[in-house]
Amino acid sequence: MPDMSLFSSKNTKLEVGLRKLIFSKGFRYRLHVRDLKGSPDLVFPKYKAVIFVHGCFWHAHDECRVSHIPKSNQAFWLEKFRRNRERDSKAKEWLEKNGWRVLVIWECALKKSASFSVDELIDFVCCWLCGEAQSCEVRGESPLPMLELDINLFEARPCVTSKQNI
Repeated sequence: MPDMSLFSSKNTKLEVGLRKLIFSKGFRYRLHVRDLKGSPDLVFPKYKAVIFVHGCFWHAHDECRVSHIPKSNQAFWLEKFRRNRERDSKAKEWLEKNGWRVLVIWECALKKSASFSVDELIDFVCCWLCGEAQSCEVRGESPLPMLELDINLFEARPCVTSKQNI
């Protein structure tokens, strides 16, 4: 059985890169708030929103190229992935029940092979934070989710930054 303490669950390279881009757009957040179930990677109290950056392998992302079950000790890994997914589901449910919006960004969405650019992803995250859209997931192999946006929102705080500024 592998020593799981050797694997970092916070401040991964992908998470830090995403944080820097979001920060550069003017958003401020708290990290890994332990008072919230699941200790979300990014917490935006002003927007009552949280972001989880899920590794496709560790969180057993369905139908993803990055996710796989190791050939050795498969029973251990299957049980580990089942528990991880159950914990993720309970955390998301608790957060939503308590009025938080949850955005899950999968590792594959931050890879070059994603079906959208990093700029498009960051624009989406900014619009999701500013808007009222409920919880959703961003997967690398799927288009970005559609958001219903209030045009008045853009006048108050321009969210779309790289391609168009309304």
